Amino acid sequence: MATVELINVSKSFGSVEVLRDINLSLEKGKFVVFVGPSGCGKSTLLRMIAGLEDITSGELRIDGQPMNEVLPAKRGIAMVFQSYALYPHMTVFENMSFGLEQAKLSKPEIEARVQDAAKMLQIEGLLDRKPKQLSGGQRQRVAIGRAITRDPRVFLFDEPLSNLDAALRVDTRLEIAALSERLPDTTMIYVTHDQVEAMTLADRIVVLNGGIVEQVGSPMDLYESPASEFVAGFIGSPRMNFLKGGVAEAHGAATYGIRPEHIALSDERGDWSGRVVLTERLGSDTFVHVEVKGVGPVNVRVEGRADFASGETVYLSPDPASVHLFDPQGRPVVRSVTP
Repeated sequence: MATVELINVSKSFGSVEVLRDINLSLEKGKFVVFVGPSGCGKSTLLRMIAGLEDITSGELRIDGQPMNEVLPAKRGIAMVFQSYALYPHMTVFENMSFGLEQAKLSKPEIEARVQDAAKMLQIEGLLDRKPKQLSGGQRQRVAIGRAITRDPRVFLFDEPLSNLDAALRVDTRLEIAALSERLPDTTMIYVTHDQVEAMTLADRIVVLNGGIVEQVGSPMDLYESPASEFVAGFIGSPRMNFLKGGVAEAHGAATYGIRPEHIALSDERGDWSGRVVLTERLGSDTFVHVEVKGVGPVNVRVEGRADFASGETVYLSPDPASVHLFDPQGRPVVRSVTP
């Protein structure tokens, strides 16, 4: 197991500062996910931990040892890329064993490590194939297996599911979650822009925005107690409703936030009235988009099937205990208990 610490870490490319004063302590054996919009610096931060990018200022430590000047191969880290990075002319076995051969391990040790990793990922029957004979999901499992064979202290995943279709993303996400359970002594750091992946995989989530850390916490900490309007909007699917104007001012705030699942919908009575603009039926859930008089557009999540026609008048009742209020700078303010 390894503790990864970043102390006042910053990164600049020329005159452009992409990460600023990052301070994180990532616990041994935890699954940590870096999330944030494109360009927020999450992949750059991962590459600095791996040693693929230099640190402009600050210090990286693994198990208390400074790593800034340590070569990537000496850090005890294995990285899984979104592009798989497999050698096309090698078989699956050769791809998974290549790093071990470079490290001068014995043939019996190499064979045992590759077979163990292949069994863990259920790719034993693919060891004689070449990458072009594999599906995208199989290639990603080979890339993960190659990392496992190195027995790293730290696993780094750089958006490993972004090249897969929707069904394969779900399947591979489940495999990564199971892998984390089977390797409880390995610290895993995972980068994604998909907050659903973050919520389902992480022990801890690090939310990045504009090169700084917005908040660190468990998935439910971030969902229930966001430290900023940005985090509130980024965590949760569909995203939180943010309302300005009179409804926010009535609560002494610049922005009134309420998640779609925390609004009751009725065709008889409620706190707000509005007109249905669109109904999206997903089977297990229905999303009803409503234009609320004096409030604005509001998205409501209804469990199961709901049949509301466009133009129909409906009534909404937000749960007072689930309201989030923010000041003009996007910071939380004391929440009112009235809708």
